This record gives sequence, structure tokens and C-alpha cells, in this order.
Amino acid sequence: MHALTDCRIMTIGCVIEASRNKLYPMLFKQNRKTLVWGTEDWAVSGVPNSESEVENGTWARYNLTEVISRRPEEILGRQTALKYNNQLPLLAKIIDAHKDLSIQVHPNDEMAQREHGKMGKSEMWYILDAAPGAYLYAGFKEQVTPEQYKERVANGTITEVLAKHQVHKGDVFYLPSGRVHAICGGIKLAEIQQSSDVTYRIFDYNRPGLDGKPRELHTELAAKAIDYTVYPEYKTPYEANVGEANVLLNTPFFSIKIVETTEPFHRNMIKYDSFIIIMNIGEPLTVRVRATGDEVLMPSESSCLIPAAIADYDLIPVHHTAKVMEAFINNKKSIGKTVKDFFHLFSN
Repeated sequence: MHALTDCRIMTIGCVIEASRNKLYPMLFKQNRKTLVWGTEDWAVSGVPNSESEVENGTWARYNLTEVISRRPEEILGRQTALKYNNQLPLLAKIIDAHKDLSIQVHPNDEMAQREHGKMGKSEMWYILDAAPGAYLYAGFKEQVTPEQYKERVANGTITEVLAKHQVHKGDVFYLPSGRVHAICGGIKLAEIQQSSDVTYRIFDYNRPGLDGKPRELHTELAAKAIDYTVYPEYKTPYEANVGEANVLLNTPFFSIKIVETTEPFHRNMIKYDSFIIIMNIGEPLTVRVRATGDEVLMPSESSCLIPAAIADYDLIPVHHTAKVMEAFINNKKSIGKTVKDFFHLFSN
């Protein structure tokens, strides 16, 4: 009798474990932080101590890092898991700026690893909404030296040499590490970035933090991280054709596509060997996985993560149209390069 009972317990345990290990599109609980300038929702995060918590399915109540640790290659993609040591390399946020954020910059991978033992931080912004006349800073509009930068930080005139951009819904900015930037009041945006919390605060308008004390500045570290080059353009141009997967960015750190559709739209992303972060930047939609038939409903401004092993899905508008931003690691590029290099060896 005891043996029979033990057998039943083991069987139930195996069923529970198999169910728990199921792969499906994961939705997440709100992970909102209130700051002196507004709110920041870490929509899909594997950053230590700020991990997203799964909201749906058998992994509900587990944090994303715990889930990935169970099946890293199937969730992240084999090459992605290998390259990033089984860690989620991207972070998705929704930022709602009621007031101006500090002027800041992020270090590249080399500097961030040297100084903090962390990943660097390149990022992109997609403007979800902007009040009339709203603007942001991105890059320099005139050449300055590191010494002049420090002088302008000290006397509060740093914004006078920054490129100021009035923004509208749908505008996109790519901010590689080293580019000075700031989101200003009246802007709501979706952000995709490398999975890092390393930020160097350059200037904060001499205002106190939520604790009433001045926030720390990182003048010297920022001086080493800044790219002082003046570029002719800072806003990212892109195609926005309905019924197509429009390439928005293809960087060394992440790739972004935007899809807007009025009917079910098939997305086979298996070839990238990567997880897919979907940020819903339009009306509600359903994501249906072709291999399993699993469906998840995505409200406006929600996000989900589709494991690499099941990244063959349909985007289905609930009402008239659907619009999403897809973020992933483009391992197809590295595969192509490897094959090309292989044949090059035997052609010489």
C-alpha cells in the first residue's frame, strides 16, 4: 500500500513538473518604479532584484530568471544562451515622464565590465505619446572637449550644447552607449535596452530626490564614457508599411521590427534562434503559437516574451488593427558570417 501511494505521489509530481516546464508566451505582472520625474515600468526584466514575475500559465508567480534557468536554450535560443551565459540580455520598459529626466550617459560593454562587472547599455526609444511641444535631448549639437563638458556641468549650462528634438508619436531614437541624452516632461515611450542598470547621471537641474537629498552625479565616469562626436542626424528613420514586418533597427546588441496589421499576421521567427519580446504599442491583440495552439491576450501597452523554441506565431487584432514592436537577438547574422568564413577558409 505504501509503495502504491509513493508511486502515485511520484506520478503526480512528474505530471506537475512536466506541466510546469511547458513553453508558452509569458505575460508579466506590473513592475513599476516611482521616481522623482515620473514612473518606469520594467515590463520584461531579468535584472537582479528587479526581475519580472510571470502572470499567466504554469509559471505564474515565478520570476523570469528562475524560469529561464530551467530551460535556458529553449527559452533564450541556443546561441543566445551561450553568448550571454543563460541570462536574458535585453530589458523592456515603459517610461512615463511627467518631468525632465536627468542628463545622462551609459558606458559601453568594456567600460561597464571594467568598472562595475556588468553589461554596457545601448538603448532605443519609441515615442508612444507626446504633449504638444514636448522634446528630448540626444547627442551634441556642437563640439565640446571633456574639459568644456565638465565646466558646463559645473555651471549648469550643459543643455546649451546638446541637440534638442521636438517629438511626436511614432518617433524613434537609437542611443548607443556613449550618447548623452535625456527624456523630458510630457513624453511616454517604450524602451528596449541592454539588460543593465548602469547609468551615469551628468546633470539633474539641482533638484532633490524623493528623499529630499540631491541625487548623486557621476561627472568623472561620464566624461570617460561620453562619445563627443557631433552627428548629422540623431532620429532613426524607418518604414511604417501596414501589413509588413518593418525593420526598425539591426544593431550589435538587439534587432527591432514593427508590425502593424488589420488581419491575422504570421510571424515565423525561429530562424533567429532567439526569444522574442513583444511590446504592444497599439490596440489589444491575441498572440497564437502555431506549434501548440496556445493563445494569450495582450492589452494595450503590455509585453510578453515568446521562447525561442516556439517563436512561430500569429498576431491577431482583437478590434480593427494591431501594432507591435518585436525585440530579439539576430543570431541569423552571426550564422551567416560563420558559414561565409568557413567557405572562405577553403577557397584560399
